[in-house]
Amino acid sequence: MKPMKEYTIPFVGLKVGNHDFEYKIDETFFEYFEYDDFNDVKVNVDVLLNKKSTLLELNFKITGYVNLNCDLTNEPYDQEITHDFDLVVKFGQEYNDENIDILIIPHGEHEINIQQYIYELIVLAVPAKRIHPGIEDGTLNSEILKKLEELSPKEEKENKDEDIDPRWNTLKKLLTDK
Repeated sequence: MKPMKEYTIPFVGLKVGNHDFEYKIDETFFEYFEYDDFNDVKVNVDVLLNKKSTLLELNFKITGYVNLNCDLTNEPYDQEITHDFDLVVKFGQEYNDENIDILIIPHGEHEINIQQYIYELIVLAVPAKRIHPGIEDGTLNSEILKKLEELSPKEEKENKDEDIDPRWNTLKKLLTDK
């Protein structure tokens, strides 16, 4: 997959110190990755690059929302997401991204592409179980939700002693005779 140029930061010409980069992410960003779980995406990514003489420190802050379908009712809703992530970029002999928050790039590199980090941060900021907020507070009116409630098992409040085989009563006495 060829990297997207707008997410490439050329750090060679930058002075030592802090530099801000802002990105507005929408659904076209996820089309590039062929990820179609989101109906709509409006996420702001603020990247603070702290350039030092021997390494780079990147701080990612994502805020916004993704519109996705509820796991229970399949109703679309807006899920707010916020996430922070720190990445340290060091220089070494060869490219190495085995560590989660340390990236090693070869000495001759002059730019870094952050599109994969942005993609992973947004996808991982979404909860694993996606539940519409209307389900939790009881305000969602959905035919699927009504059908689920209709088909849910009903609690029986009958006297359980009547249903028990009388042969077990003798064994119950053993428990209380201690």
